[in-house]
Formats: sequence, C-alpha cells, structure tokens
Amino acid sequence: MTVRPILRWPDKRLRTAAAEVTEVTDDIRAIWTDMIDTMEAMPGVGLAAVQIGVMQRLAVVDASESRGQAVRMANPQVLHASVQPREHEEASPCLPGVSAKIERPRAVTVRFLNEAGEIEERDFVGLWATSVQHQIDHLAGRMYFDRLSKMKRDMLLRKAKKFG
Repeated sequence: MTVRPILRWPDKRLRTAAAEVTEVTDDIRAIWTDMIDTMEAMPGVGLAAVQIGVMQRLAVVDASESRGQAVRMANPQVLHASVQPREHEEASPCLPGVSAKIERPRAVTVRFLNEAGEIEERDFVGLWATSVQHQIDHLAGRMYFDRLSKMKRDMLLRKAKKFG
C-alpha cells in the first residue's frame, strides 16, 4: 500500500492538462493502485493522477457505500451528459479546509480505457457522476472552484489561505 503525497494549491501542475495515456501497462496499473490507496486514506470518492503529481490522464472513482469498487480510468471523456442537474458539496485534498456547492449534470456517459486496456463506455449517476466529472476537470487543469462566480471563488480561496 502506497499513499502518495497530494499536491497543494497553487501548485502549477494543478493548472496543467495531463497527457493522454497511449496504452495500459503494468506501470499504469501500479499508479492506479497507489491512487486508490491514496483516495482511501483521504478518504475520498475519487482521485486524478495530477493530484499526486503524475501528469497522465488517469483517474479512479469509488462512490460505493461499501468501498472496494473503484473504477480505474485512462483518458476519460464525457460522451453524454444529462440535462437534469445535481448540486453537491465538492472539495479537494489539494485545497484543504474548504468546499463549495457545485452544480453538474446528474448523469454522464463516459468513455475510457479500462484496466484491461480496452475502450469502455459506462453510465455514472449521482455521486459517481459528480466525482467522475470532478476528476476529468482535474485532468484538464481545472479545479472545482473554477465553476464558481468570481466573487464566490475569491472568497473560497481567501478562506483556504487561512487553512494553508
């Protein structure tokens, strides 16, 4: 079990888009395992590789009640998003001590390379969908607070400095 250190805002890597994964190798699988260990230690429901300084389009999500059902994704992309929104209190270990209500589509269909290196399309709903979208934002160099108005974002970042 390897719990990796989390990058802290305003680390520049959190604003950098991650590189595409060309194939799923044993090295990629090992990174996913470390990511799941790190996510469980937080504890959280998702983690993007950039959050641990790995600049590849890798994400893990486990929003199950019982845990141990993490979905490993390389190059995840949203193919379809529901019109119906869902509001959820989001946070990131990269910016501890603060959170904000973010509205995202309630359900998404995502295409990604799975652990076997095969293209998979899967539907995610509720917290699963929120977490997947949150991780995809990280992989594009975006943070959840980028979805807030400038005033709310500035207030959140000022509050976060007190915890930093």
